[in-house]
Amino acid sequence: MKRSDLPIVYSCSGCSSAAQTANMIALKMDRDKVAEMSCIAGVGGDVLPLVKTAKSGRDIIAIDGCILACCKNVLARHEVKPKHYFVLSDFHVPKVKGQDPNPTLFLNAYGEMMEHIRS
Repeated sequence: MKRSDLPIVYSCSGCSSAAQTANMIALKMDRDKVAEMSCIAGVGGDVLPLVKTAKSGRDIIAIDGCILACCKNVLARHEVKPKHYFVLSDFHVPKVKGQDPNPTLFLNAYGEMMEHIRS
């Protein structure tokens, strides 16, 4: 399968442990060829090639670290609705400032998300 046939994954990538967990999950989806990661900051900054990618009609997976829903809101500004939307607090991943992601919580959340995507 070509990368351009994969869904696009966007994630939060702020400074909290939850935000960095979201980013790690999106990177793993990209590296595992589950989805092609793209840049949510570029979509939020109205960078035309990145907005065009978001609006290309490909399935979208969006992962937010917390209930502030930055990733989801950036996509909504461009009338893009994700096929799959995840908030890490739903996977018992706490938002802690100044702390690195918990590897166990990362793997658990990734596994649960993959079950949902594949079902």
